[in-house]
Amino acid sequence: MTEKIIIDTDPGIDDTLAIFYALESKELEVVGITSVFGNVHVDLATQNALRLLEIAGHGDIPVAQGAEKPLDTAYIGPIPHIHGEDGQGNIFLPPPAGKAVDQNAAEFIVSQVSAHPGEISLVPIGPLTNIALALQLRPQIAHEVKRVVLMGGAALVPGNTNPAAEANIYGDPEAADIVFSAGWDITMVGLDVTHKVLMSQKQIDKFANSQKATAQHINKILPFSMAFASIALGKPELYLHDSIAIAYMLHPSLFEVQQYPLKVATRGIGRGKTWVWTQTMDFPPEKFNFDTKHPATVVLNADSDTVINNMLDRLL
Repeated sequence: MTEKIIIDTDPGIDDTLAIFYALESKELEVVGITSVFGNVHVDLATQNALRLLEIAGHGDIPVAQGAEKPLDTAYIGPIPHIHGEDGQGNIFLPPPAGKAVDQNAAEFIVSQVSAHPGEISLVPIGPLTNIALALQLRPQIAHEVKRVVLMGGAALVPGNTNPAAEANIYGDPEAADIVFSAGWDITMVGLDVTHKVLMSQKQIDKFANSQKATAQHINKILPFSMAFASIALGKPELYLHDSIAIAYMLHPSLFEVQQYPLKVATRGIGRGKTWVWTQTMDFPPEKFNFDTKHPATVVLNADSDTVINNMLDRLL
């Protein structure tokens, strides 16, 4: 059966691959895209979402603009050295033909989920502010959403924004704490697995030979990310991050998961850390505010080669 999804995103080069991957997969029906600050300012995130849908021939899918800043703090700003000034590798696309819907992202999520209880999954691949705002607007969606599959977090590995935190969670730890505490079916596809699934330069070169408009767009934007990644990693390979959340939804058998009580740190040097309870001693997790009744599913490992090959089969 087709799974209806709303992608919450800050496009973003890796977001672009995730969006195109979802659109190319008959198992998923993208019923909407919501934008959020993160890789770029939210206005540009909205424009990029509209542009990407039009490139993919899906300009009819609604886009709702979301939060411009975290719940309780200032937005730390975009990351043009990774995604370009335009969020798309500095190729500077023309303005989209379409416009965002009148509803904001939280309103759009609530209206869609409440109209189709049990049918829509949320796929946040940016900071979790919009999802937290939707929960505040209608707490019942925690029981109406089919599941949440997010890209973010670092359970048993270091962060990539600081030693503790992954970038999406660090972007709004208060929102992340609300989202992970909501009691719904939630899966965290974080650095534990995304740092193990890399695309090689040889694989990236294949996009140049595809006739798909989406593949041609990917071919234009990936060199920018690869230039940064090659320096950061010391080899010509690229982390895919956001698209691994889509890969998990499509092919869960290719991934290793573990359920953990999980808590997001919102203070101190560990701010943004997604702590998981791994203790086997007789300390009650509840004493430290870990919810054992609603553990998160944490993705830890993957059959990397098969994941990449499946993705390329859809995108090329």
